[in-house]
Amino acid sequence: MATTLHDSKDVLVGRAEQQMHEHFTDSELTVRQKLALTCRIAFDGGHDSGLAGQISARGQEAGTYYTQRLGLGFDEITEDNLLLVDEDLTVLEGSGMPNPANRFHSWIYRAREDVNCIIHTHSLHTAALAMLEVPLIVSQMDTTPLYDDCAFLKDWPGVPVGNEEGEIISRALGDKRAILLAHHGQLVTGATIEEACTLAILIERAARLQLLAMAAGTIQPLDPDLAREAHDWTSTDRRSKANFAYYARKALRNHSDCLTSEVNL
Repeated sequence: MATTLHDSKDVLVGRAEQQMHEHFTDSELTVRQKLALTCRIAFDGGHDSGLAGQISARGQEAGTYYTQRLGLGFDEITEDNLLLVDEDLTVLEGSGMPNPANRFHSWIYRAREDVNCIIHTHSLHTAALAMLEVPLIVSQMDTTPLYDDCAFLKDWPGVPVGNEEGEIISRALGDKRAILLAHHGQLVTGATIEEACTLAILIERAARLQLLAMAAGTIQPLDPDLAREAHDWTSTDRRSKANFAYYARKALRNHSDCLTSEVNL
């Protein structure tokens, strides 16, 4: 006989969060493996605009981070061909050169101690929305992790290879986890690689939904209190880990060359 049908929503939420904590444990994947998988996940999720965009994650030493080698697409990244660089983009591990536009990652990492992963791409629908100089509108339940959590930079600062662009982008991002860059693309951040990966998939979907809805009519807003509730409910660390594990299993079915050692997901 059912015993929970009269429990309050708060009680049910608390129970679900406890169960997620028990069932979705920390991954045994290395930073390199997570980052390589994220590149493949992003590629399959529409972040496939040639060599444009960068993905990075903090290294163990202060002022260092891992990123992909310039000249390789996201669908070619493996755990072995990633680079470790410092804030001057000097290569500390690996061969080749990083994307010069990685410079603005250094500015974001300096400004945000809570950020451990950055994903910047020119994915199709975020780039299309950016052409309209329209901020991201979150009006659908699945994309509420981005509700009131996506900044907007209306003025295009040009190709982000200078320190000025790093200052502009990091300042516009503020304390939010994502930003839509007018005439450019998108950028998401995460306290973990799993979190950033989840947001990267979501922001492209959110932009696609917005463009479809704008073409059909007027987008209706979410109730702010309910939207914030949904944002918090869908933004937990355990949910990010569960999302990432699913995306990673899917990516490995399509890209078996991504990792050089067997892993359990």
